Amino acid sequence: MKNNMEGNENLDSELFEHFQFKADKGQEPLRVDKYLMNRIENSSRNKIQIAAKNGSIFINEQIVKSNHKVKPGDLVKVMFTHPPYENLLVGEKMSLDIIHEDKNLLVVNKPAGLVVHPGHGNYNGTLLNGLIHHFDNLPQNKDGRPGLVHRIDKDTSGLLVVAKDEKSMTNLAKQFFLKTSKRKYYALVWGILADEKGTINKRLARDPKNRLIMSVPEDNESGKSAITHYKVIERFNYVTLIECQLETGRTHQIRAHMKHIGHPIFNDSRYGGDKILKGTIFNKYKQFVLNSFKLIPRQALHAKSLGFIHPVSKKELNFECNLPDDFEQCLEKWRNYSSL
Repeated sequence: MKNNMEGNENLDSELFEHFQFKADKGQEPLRVDKYLMNRIENSSRNKIQIAAKNGSIFINEQIVKSNHKVKPGDLVKVMFTHPPYENLLVGEKMSLDIIHEDKNLLVVNKPAGLVVHPGHGNYNGTLLNGLIHHFDNLPQNKDGRPGLVHRIDKDTSGLLVVAKDEKSMTNLAKQFFLKTSKRKYYALVWGILADEKGTINKRLARDPKNRLIMSVPEDNESGKSAITHYKVIERFNYVTLIECQLETGRTHQIRAHMKHIGHPIFNDSRYGGDKILKGTIFNKYKQFVLNSFKLIPRQALHAKSLGFIHPVSKKELNFECNLPDDFEQCLEKWRNYSSL
């Protein structure tokens, strides 16, 4: 996009779109800096205001200041003179926990805290940077991210499959789209689930008040279909270890579904699980929970198993990985507490 608007010091320089949002029909007039803070991960009001001061924020193709009000139907864009950093992929030396590898694909055990691919606020040090360093000519997916068939959140640990050629990429992506791949997660959730197993069949969409999280729409018609099957693995006094099997793979699916049924994932700050939601009022218990949070300073969610049909040999492959140390230590602490 070429910019020819008066008053912009970057006149005639090429601008690259980094973010685009269309305001909902029910959008209340809201300052554009506040509007963008609710939609861009790892952003701050100060950064957004600097971008506005530099003429990088547009509403309906016009440069606006940070106090400009966003109204229903407005098209909001953030434009810079450099391409998005996620498009400037550079290989970085990194230790990868590879569970399986052949000439067509690999399965990697991602540690918690490692971002899968570059994005706003995480421009390097991601799993994808490490993969590019290790492997030449990884195929591009539809989003331009080499090798990636699916992803898991930064603070979720566990298994990912990565394609090493175009045919494998297409085949594996189709398996995930058609829901024939098998994915099981372990999650520690707040509260005692009434049933030993169950299914959550609730559509998910961006939360209208906080665009960084997903929620079940009030009409249960908008959004995308999302189905999570769960079963109880182990019960403690005020938390429960469950296994979740995904029938669909929506953003934050398990996290949003468990919050919806009143059982947020333990220490999930984005979905309200980082507070004491169940238990006693005694200071000793409060300290116990705070110490447990310190043991696992992230959501207690782990992609434990992954199954799919090999794109070339057509053999069924199934992989499992153990819970990481922080998860195991937290469980052991709860076991000891609940046995008192």
